[in-house]
Amino acid sequence: MRKTSSTNFQNQAYLEEKCALNELVYLLSKRWITEVLFSIEAGNVRFSSLKEDLRFISDNILADRLKLLEQHKLITRNDHGPEFSSRIEYSLTESGYQLSEQLDVLCKFATNNVYFPSKATALAE
Repeated sequence: MRKTSSTNFQNQAYLEEKCALNELVYLLSKRWITEVLFSIEAGNVRFSSLKEDLRFISDNILADRLKLLEQHKLITRNDHGPEFSSRIEYSLTESGYQLSEQLDVLCKFATNNVYFPSKATALAE
């Protein structure tokens, strides 16, 4: 539970109130969130296939990221019931697809137009 009186909490609340983009950037800045979204779009729709695709993600983080994406209505969780031994699959919502398209554009922009000093330093070593 976060302290609501902290400066960081108040700053975040202020920025989120100013523009929904700030809230979206905060969500997307969570480690693994975009990779989980892209992996579902690529056809990895079950927890096990997501784990296999994103091999360094922990079970807890993957479960948390799936929950966050579902809460923000970017993915849906489909439980196919007992006849499929509780087979749960995830799929992108229309908003999830739209976000993924915009993220693809931003990835291309970042690759072609943004200088990342930390990458340059790592390559030089």
